[in-house]
Amino acid sequence: MIYIIEPFGGSIRRQNNNLPHVFYDDAAVTRGDGVFESILVRDGEPVNLKGHFERFSRSAKLLELPEPEEKSWRDATVQATQDYLRERGGEASDAKCTWTYTRGRASTGVPSAWITLSEVPQSALDQRTHGVKAMTAPRGYSITPNLPESKDAAPWLAVGAKTINYAANMAALRWARKQDFDEVIYIEPATGQVLEGATSTVVVVKKGMKLRTPTPGIDVLHGTTQKAIFDYAEKHGWRCKTRDLTVDDLVAAESVWLVSSTRIATRVKRIDDVKLPTPDNEAELRELFDNALTAAIN
Repeated sequence: MIYIIEPFGGSIRRQNNNLPHVFYDDAAVTRGDGVFESILVRDGEPVNLKGHFERFSRSAKLLELPEPEEKSWRDATVQATQDYLRERGGEASDAKCTWTYTRGRASTGVPSAWITLSEVPQSALDQRTHGVKAMTAPRGYSITPNLPESKDAAPWLAVGAKTINYAANMAALRWARKQDFDEVIYIEPATGQVLEGATSTVVVVKKGMKLRTPTPGIDVLHGTTQKAIFDYAEKHGWRCKTRDLTVDDLVAAESVWLVSSTRIATRVKRIDDVKLPTPDNEAELRELFDNALTAAIN
């Protein structure tokens, strides 16, 4: 399903999937200039809309796009999910809703905005169940100003925004698969600091009901799923903190997970050449993660 959104609070309309809706001179096509957000839809209900819109709005601000109008995006998402559920007889498996917001056509200067709704790919469902093998790799650049190889910050790179310019991330994943890995965990080579997955947030489980994640900031995107998990877990006795983590911290942990909206939580079975043991509390953790997302439906 595709729904076109007038970016300044105007109309919402469903688009025929077989007809084009992006022009040749749209910045999404010519420059990858725009932002996006992926949202899990469970039982016909979008999960964590508030958290997703906050990050979506922050991403737009970092790219100096006009502020998105929250009601339009919410209304379009609700309309799409209702149609999606109705067309499947009232029953539907997990779905993926993607918001896209671009700088628009060069000839008009008016932003473009649309959402899509589709089933979660089987590959993502398989990774939820079976886990992944992850290799560590440098991102290839850093904009943190206090590192030896980066004396001056480069804020225009907007790493803190979830942009549609995902070519480098996709290239990293293709490279990983050629090396017989499923995923990439980015690290800062000068310090060994763990950053994030190519399309996910790293969450570490430690003994004593502790959850840890790399400190978000200029080199680490704020994770909406990670935050929902931490908010829920803290209410149920877990101690959750952001920390600077190294690969040694990951290897020494009870378990390591890559979390994202549609895959939810995928256990890391191997990091580089180190096999990670299956944790005794895996079932408990999966229940915790699922319950956190159910609690985040809003």
